[in-house]
Amino acid sequence: MTQPSVLAALVSGMRSGAIEVVDLTSPLSSSTPVIQLPPGFGQTQVFELEEISRYDDRGPAWYWNNFRSGEHTGTHFDAPVHWVTGKDLDDVASVPARRLIAPAAVLDFTAQAAKDPDFLVEVDHIKAWETDNGPLPDGGWLLLRTGWDARGHSQETFLNSDENGPHTPGLSSDCARWVADETPVIGLGVETVGTDAGRAHSFDPAFPCHSYFLGNDKYGLTQLRNLAALPPTGAVVIAGPLPIVAGSGAPARVLALVERA
Repeated sequence: MTQPSVLAALVSGMRSGAIEVVDLTSPLSSSTPVIQLPPGFGQTQVFELEEISRYDDRGPAWYWNNFRSGEHTGTHFDAPVHWVTGKDLDDVASVPARRLIAPAAVLDFTAQAAKDPDFLVEVDHIKAWETDNGPLPDGGWLLLRTGWDARGHSQETFLNSDENGPHTPGLSSDCARWVADETPVIGLGVETVGTDAGRAHSFDPAFPCHSYFLGNDKYGLTQLRNLAALPPTGAVVIAGPLPIVAGSGAPARVLALVERA
């Protein structure tokens, strides 16, 4: 059977370098930062490997491991069922595969986040971006670039917490509602530990990105990196979460296809 020309062009473009594959995924290990909730709440699991055999008497010709991890550890995908507002919607295994490949809009707020780790994106920021770049992509991702991936080597600097809680950038409550309710994107991707800003526990509603996006059958991607390698428009994101039955989310390998001149 003859391969469709569009797929042949895609493969040819990747081989020639005309299409670059950018890995947006943070390496997953025991040192990968994880979210910390206040005492009294359940906590996610740090990633752990347990060796089964390594070319030894437990298995002379093979190396393999068991692993233990939280669903929301490292670069991961939030399914609608993760939040109470989406409790009757899809688990991660039920998300349609066609929605895992989508165009992306990349909004750069690294300068603002460097000056103020509590920086919040407002509706007017996004509308100004649309004036310069066109509308947010229908069925695509809104990716929030803040430079936070540079902190990924350290739990302390990544969470950036003090006695008042974490301090990380994100969307304001009004902006989260507007993007989730009134724009055609399917989800929000961020470089921080979760889709909400660090101080979103005090917003109304609390954690509005989770509440509005997941309640609207949309998704989240977190702990992304290398967003600096993507243009404001034109990239295509491929999100590959583990299809955990009844899972609220899953670690994911997230890639972007970028057309280069």
